[in-house]
Amino acid sequence: MNQEVKRKVVSIERGLPGLRGTDHVGITVPDIEQATDFFVNVLGCEQFYDLGPFQATDDWMTKHLNVHPRTVMKKLRFFRCKNGSNYEVFEYEAPEQKTSPPLNSDVGGHHLALYVDNIEEAVDFLKSNKIKVLGEPTVRSEGPSAGQSWVYFLAPWGLQFELVSFPGGKGYEKDTSSRLWHPANRSFDQ
Repeated sequence: MNQEVKRKVVSIERGLPGLRGTDHVGITVPDIEQATDFFVNVLGCEQFYDLGPFQATDDWMTKHLNVHPRTVMKKLRFFRCKNGSNYEVFEYEAPEQKTSPPLNSDVGGHHLALYVDNIEEAVDFLKSNKIKVLGEPTVRSEGPSAGQSWVYFLAPWGLQFELVSFPGGKGYEKDTSSRLWHPANRSFDQ
């Protein structure tokens, strides 16, 4: 195998060149003002800036965003939420737009997990703000997630979120010195 081919194989095996981490998560919502109220007043995120509207008369929207060519991106808004990825929140108007979020079991299903120091306190806060919490926190007592508590909740428009807490660490940490990234271990300002 020549040297050039070897270099290409090595870079493919290592993954995306220059990857540092997740910059943001994009979320489409039915009403950006309702979403802003939720992200700022319930979750405690900080609103940064807006862009839009955007639309095109050609096929730009399809080529670049994989949406219907006549889609209008009414507005997008960026939020920072403590120590972790930013959120880019979109409000779209599109022909044949689906308005129900997927379930976790659907292809494309997803949830956003937020680490909290005290899960019971966070659940009480959500409930006091009339946020639907799905069941009670589940506590893991064995396996690689031992020490973790979690519970799902829904944004007002149905987007699935999860609260996660493991202040004493997780079970897998006994078997390796490697660690998953954890928002409580790094301050944004460091």
